[in-house]
Amino acid sequence: MRSFYSHGKLLLTGEYLVLDGATALALPTKLGQQLTVSKTTGKTLHWQSILHDGSVWFETEITTPLKKQTHKDSIINRLYEILLAAQVLNPTFLQETQGYKVVSTLEFPRNWGLGSSSTLIVNIAQWASINPYELLEKTFGGSGYDIACATTETPITYIRASNTPTVNTIVFNPSFKEQLFFIHLNRKQNSRDSITHYRNLPIKEIEKHVATISSITEALITAQNNLPLFEELVFEHESLLSEIIQTKTIKEQFFPDYTRGIKSLGGWGGDFILAIGTIEDMSYFKEKGYMTIIPFSDMIL
Repeated sequence: MRSFYSHGKLLLTGEYLVLDGATALALPTKLGQQLTVSKTTGKTLHWQSILHDGSVWFETEITTPLKKQTHKDSIINRLYEILLAAQVLNPTFLQETQGYKVVSTLEFPRNWGLGSSSTLIVNIAQWASINPYELLEKTFGGSGYDIACATTETPITYIRASNTPTVNTIVFNPSFKEQLFFIHLNRKQNSRDSITHYRNLPIKEIEKHVATISSITEALITAQNNLPLFEELVFEHESLLSEIIQTKTIKEQFFPDYTRGIKSLGGWGGDFILAIGTIEDMSYFKEKGYMTIIPFSDMIL
């Protein structure tokens, strides 16, 4: 049996503009996704996807050698798309008549937005011995920061550059991390929809904005012992992105009376946000119905 593992991700800075070359700060999460591959005596690939609670949410049989097929089920079609794209990048992948049992196990709820797709892409890329960034480009698309997070053990800065991005590991362990919490907004944000919205915007001075966001990223990294500055940079980042993507900040939309800093993570409008405050301050969000509140140290590697 072969086993592959990828970490989930959260994008702390650089959302949207990372697509145009901004330096982003990305954090790998403790939870991720595992893929196990076992050879069997049959002639089919038996695929099983398991949720964090141990339940099976998807299961299918695929005939080997792999050939292009169209199914009514969109999930099966998506799986075929990924496997066939992997085969294009490695023509020997799944070309023999061989039985397999493949089990993909997710460690976090699917609606958390921590990278159920990116971790799957990286695991399949490892299985097929191909470049995960190339596989991403042929399937889901996106900046690729989530691919970088999947295989790192530390926070990173990420600069997009086709199939060879610039990825630097960094130390990001704020002295005030006990005042950093990740709160789920009880809804899932579609990354491709977010990208489409961004690409359709008539943005001017994009290079200037990219430079500004990159400088905020660098400043935020150096503010790990200065909570007031960190909070000020969070506000500056949110304000600039709000102006660029023509969308009110999450704080303006849902939490206008919260007195501390709040920041969107990744595509705006869903998944997790970062909230700055004490454990007592988190009662504010619980009273509004947001019960998934995870301390920084419990979430981030």
